[in-house]
Amino acid sequence: MENTNIEITKNQLRNLLTKGWMTHDAMWFVSCLQEVGIEKTNNLNLSAISLMGAIETGRMLKALGMENETFGSFEKFHRFFDGAAQFVIPEWMDCEFSYPGENVLAWRWNKCFAHEGVCKLGLIDQYRCGVMHRIETWLKALNLKYEMRPRIKGCLMHETGSCRGEFHFQFDSD
Repeated sequence: MENTNIEITKNQLRNLLTKGWMTHDAMWFVSCLQEVGIEKTNNLNLSAISLMGAIETGRMLKALGMENETFGSFEKFHRFFDGAAQFVIPEWMDCEFSYPGENVLAWRWNKCFAHEGVCKLGLIDQYRCGVMHRIETWLKALNLKYEMRPRIKGCLMHETGSCRGEFHFQFDSD
């Protein structure tokens, strides 16, 4: 076999790996849907995301050199979130995160891959968002106190025409 040196950028690698992971995720969702229906698939999806989130958060903390940190300030969370987002949220996901105020993380999905996929399945009115649930699992794994506005029960993109909101954090020093 010929030795081929393939050079790609970090962004290209992240895009390749993330698209592979999202394809697996979508095919898993469809397979479950065919076997057990939308209600059980939603429950299994959210449960799997919750279990994965704790592990994923630990790995991100280690990669960021923050595994021994306590998150008693928004600045530390900000540093973690920016690093974590660079690992797992590629440009093709077309979303924005910002910090519009003290202890506030805002999100906006300009388009959502999950929304688009579940619309194609014809089940968007029954889908429960796993995308923002994943981010919430990070917050829970870090033992952060927060309020999500709005609370997501289904799919905001479907229900309101846009997916945007904020996490408001409370730190003991506040």
